[in-house]
Amino acid sequence: MKIKLFIVVSLLLSTFLAGCAEDKDESADDHDGHTHETTENGDIREETSSLDVQPAFLEEKPEEVQDIYFAVSKNKDLLEQMPCYCGCGETAGHRDNYDCFISENHEDGSLVWDDHGTKCGVCLEIAAQAIVDHQDGKSVEDIREDIDEKYEKGYADPTPTPEV
Repeated sequence: MKIKLFIVVSLLLSTFLAGCAEDKDESADDHDGHTHETTENGDIREETSSLDVQPAFLEEKPEEVQDIYFAVSKNKDLLEQMPCYCGCGETAGHRDNYDCFISENHEDGSLVWDDHGTKCGVCLEIAAQAIVDHQDGKSVEDIREDIDEKYEKGYADPTPTPEV
């Protein structure tokens, strides 16, 4: 899986913009049994009953994007410690890289997915690299240091993710 994620990141970066898109504010109704809404910055947030239920907004996305979303859902603790450098801290109120993919986890197992990561190469790259490095045995501290070093210049300010 880690090799697949690394390859996915390389492919995605060639097809996605380096930054994140900002769209319009719209409301949306239920479809396919999922509730969803559109935030002020254009991101879609969709609630599903569990991590095993894919949000409808992923259905037509490339398999590689779906794979990263699945991997993110299994790495909450790791990605909540990783900042994002796409500007989403300011534009979307994100606190960490996990927020680019999943907005809320509820006690009953349901969660609210965020489509922000589907349109942002920076978000996808940070998540995939952090997960691959963690699977390779790298410490959370070292992963965070590498991400901060790689994105500190030429990217937006990081999300307000507390230091590890």
